[in-house]
Amino acid sequence: MAFAGKVWRLLVGIKDGLSLIFLLLFFTLLFSVLTASPSPASVRDGALLLNLDGVVVEEKSAIDPVEALLSGQEPVPEYQIRDLVHALDSAATDDRINSVVLDLTSFLGGGQVHMQALGEAIERVKAADKPVLTYAVGYADDGMKLAAHASEVWVDPLGGAVIAGLGRSRLYYGELLENLDINARVYKVGTYKSAVEPYLRGDMSPEARENAEALYGSLWEEWQANVKKARPDLDLDLVTKTPAEWVAASNGDLATAALAAGMVDKLGSRVEFGERVAEIAGKDDLDETPGSYAYTELGAWLADNPVDSDGDAIGVVTIAGVIVDGQAGPGTAGGDRIAALLDDALDDELKALVVRVDSPGGSVLASEEIRRAILRHKAKDIPIVVSMANVAASGGYWVSTPGDRIFAEPETITGSIGIFAVIPTFERAAAKWGLNADGVQTTPLSGQPDLVAGFPAEVDAILQSSIEDGYSDFLTRVGEARNMTTAQVDEVGQGRVWDGGTARQIGLVDQYGGIDDAVEWAAKEAGLEDGDWHVQYLTSSTGEYDNLLRGLMGGSADTAQQGDLFAMVSGQQQALLAQARDDFHLIMSVRGMQAYCLECPNTPAQAASTTASRGWFAKAMMQFAD
Repeated sequence: MAFAGKVWRLLVGIKDGLSLIFLLLFFTLLFSVLTASPSPASVRDGALLLNLDGVVVEEKSAIDPVEALLSGQEPVPEYQIRDLVHALDSAATDDRINSVVLDLTSFLGGGQVHMQALGEAIERVKAADKPVLTYAVGYADDGMKLAAHASEVWVDPLGGAVIAGLGRSRLYYGELLENLDINARVYKVGTYKSAVEPYLRGDMSPEARENAEALYGSLWEEWQANVKKARPDLDLDLVTKTPAEWVAASNGDLATAALAAGMVDKLGSRVEFGERVAEIAGKDDLDETPGSYAYTELGAWLADNPVDSDGDAIGVVTIAGVIVDGQAGPGTAGGDRIAALLDDALDDELKALVVRVDSPGGSVLASEEIRRAILRHKAKDIPIVVSMANVAASGGYWVSTPGDRIFAEPETITGSIGIFAVIPTFERAAAKWGLNADGVQTTPLSGQPDLVAGFPAEVDAILQSSIEDGYSDFLTRVGEARNMTTAQVDEVGQGRVWDGGTARQIGLVDQYGGIDDAVEWAAKEAGLEDGDWHVQYLTSSTGEYDNLLRGLMGGSADTAQQGDLFAMVSGQQQALLAQARDDFHLIMSVRGMQAYCLECPNTPAQAASTTASRGWFAKAMMQFAD
């Protein structure tokens, strides 16, 4: 009996302990929920503070709560470009805000088009006689492009600023795969469709180099022109053409070198910067911490300044991230999910539809599903307008073809009209290790695809023919949309990537302009007067996890920091490892035909999708998975 009593007391103790733990978790979750949403009551007279400690994106990514909690890492913060522009524009006209502060110490960028849109919004704030001040430990290209528009640019004396310029280095696995006895079977159409080159070669082909040099050259010219216009005193030639001599002239002190080159206006600590802001925005009466000043955070400001919802609705559907089959997203363009959003809006009496694209493409099947859903709106005889952001290439251009008019920026990356598929087979590796496949066949396709024994000529021919047919479909869709013959589309196609300026010249884009220009054009085509319409975003809820998870993890996660020059180098190393992971995921995962621009520059928010594709190619890969 004594032993049984001890066991009983142990069980009761475990029960009480678990009850206490669950109660603590419940109240912690309750507190987090209550404090997760920003309150308009937090708005104060003073500065609008934009602490951009992450990336600027077209659409926030969905957060998997289980994965986030198990990993123990706080997701990298994401800021929607439309929220930032709306916050700046509303601050420009509100008397409670007398200045804007951008903290860019942990800023990770967001793409050239988004930086240009933010820069223009900053200029509108300055035009309202409200100073804009920026602070960072280290400025890189995207941060410098934003800071160039500021009234005052501050950098920590132990930090600095570097402009690396545009360019990209890829990993090439051709020799590695050869050494591993892996046969990367590539099926493609397009002389310039260099997305598959990393699996075949050890270096860049002449055609891919020609395309990349033209693309990056145009984008770099735009970058320099915009920065010089915003900050005429910045000596870009010194910083970008003779960087070693420029830094050496300041004895290796990057902060002093940045000041000498006109990249920044002031050297100072965060406290000194805060004291300067307090002179403009006013002191914080509730906080006596050195360097404090009166400010309102972004979340509270947006809560206090909702977007207008009066008048008729113009729908905006966002296609952001890699296009994949299924329900993935937001932040990833799941074909089923986006098609469902469009179909759900068929009964909303939209007066026009704007398709906002920021995607390098992906699955052909998913791209076509989205295109068909857009066409169902077009059948209602309403204007369909496409607005391209940083990237609208390959599948991103496929989904743009229903547009009555296509808007893009000179910095937009588009085109990449081509299709490919990659399937690895292991016949050489299997033979080397004594693994053999044998059997009987009743037709040349019996038992195929055989990823161990390899593909016979008939399978290779069928797969290549399927790719060529998909490319023909692509040409037809573009030709019908752009009033071009398939031969004309093929001439500007072949997988070649174009900047927005060139794309306009060759007929792939109609007009320069951002999302606001596209929406205004749609309203005019729909016969709506100014003030008689509003924008209705067709979105999927990301859930209430973002602020909640950050609160639960206490901000102690190892989030990416830009920091000084050495931290930036470390970040590049991590990005290289991530590239290798994503490239191998592409070749080893189950995917169908791809209209994907792997050669396009990655935006900071891009992530590899793990969603399985469907279709014949996917079934071929599934044979190996089984």
